[in-house]
Amino acid sequence: MTQMPALAVTAVPGRRQVAIDIAKEGERRGFTGIYCASFGDAMGVCTTLASETNTIKLGTSIANMYTRHVSDYAQSAAYIHEVSGGRFSFGVGVSHGPVNNRLGVETGRPLSDTRDFVEGLRAAKRIGDLPPIVLAGLRDKMTALAAEVGDGVVFANVARSAVDASLDRMRSTHAVSDNFFVGNMIPTCISDDREAAAAVNRRTLTMYLGLPNYRNYWRDNGYEEEMAAADAAIEAGDRDALPGLMTDKWLSDVTLYGSASEVREGLEAWFDTGVTTPILVPSSAVGKMPQAFEELFAIFS
Repeated sequence: MTQMPALAVTAVPGRRQVAIDIAKEGERRGFTGIYCASFGDAMGVCTTLASETNTIKLGTSIANMYTRHVSDYAQSAAYIHEVSGGRFSFGVGVSHGPVNNRLGVETGRPLSDTRDFVEGLRAAKRIGDLPPIVLAGLRDKMTALAAEVGDGVVFANVARSAVDASLDRMRSTHAVSDNFFVGNMIPTCISDDREAAAAVNRRTLTMYLGLPNYRNYWRDNGYEEEMAAADAAIEAGDRDALPGLMTDKWLSDVTLYGSASEVREGLEAWFDTGVTTPILVPSSAVGKMPQAFEELFAIFS
C-alpha cells in the first residue's frame, strides 16, 4: 500500500471555508499533515485548524520571517502549538527577493537573518512552549543551518534525483534526531491525459523558473541546458516562453503528474529519497481547487 503523504492547503479569499473543509476531510481520510503556504495567511489557517481538527499534524510551509516581528511570530506560534495539543510545527523562511520586493520588505542576508530569527524566537518571553521550528531550505548552507539550529527542513520544488545526496551532506555536518522533519512541497496533477497534467505543472512552476535562486539550484543539479535556455528567455523579456523550456525529464524530477498509478509510484520514489513528509500541492487539469483535491482523495481512498 502506498504510504500516505501530507497536503498543502491555501486559503485564498472567497475559498477560505472551502480550504478548512478540505483540511478536515484530509484528516478524516488519513493524510499525515496539513501544511499552509505563505500566501493566504498560513498562520491564520493553522490557528483555525488547531481547533477544527483533532489529530492531524499542522504546519506553515512557510511563513515569511520578514513580514512580522519575531516576537509576534513567537506569540502566535506558541498559541497554535498549545491549542493544537502539540500538533503544530512552525515552518519559516526568507521567501524570495522578488516576492519581498513586491511587498516592500527588504531581504537581508538569508543565513545570518535566519539564525538571528530562530534565536529571537527562542528568546521571546512569556509565550509558553514553542513548537518545532522547521526552516525552508534549498541549497546546502541553509539545510545545514536547519540541522544546526532547527527541528527540520522543508524544501519546495527540489529535484528528486538530488535529494538523497543533499540530505547526506546535511547529516555529514550536523547530527539530527530521528524525528527531524524532512518535507518537500511537490506540485501534483492527476490525469490520464498526461500531457494536460504536465502542462498544468509547467504553469505552476513558471514563477519559480523566473527566480534566480531556483535556476541556480536546478543548474547545479543537472539541468544546465534548461536553465541556460530560461536565462536567455528572461534576458530577452520573453517569460511566456518559460513553460515550453521545461523538459519532460526535468518536470518528472521536480513534480508529480499523470495517471493515479504514476503519481502513487512517483510518491513512493520521493519517500525513498529520505523525504519523510512529501507535501502534495494539487492542481487539476479540468477544474479548480476543490476538483484537484477530489482527484487526490480518490487515488488514496
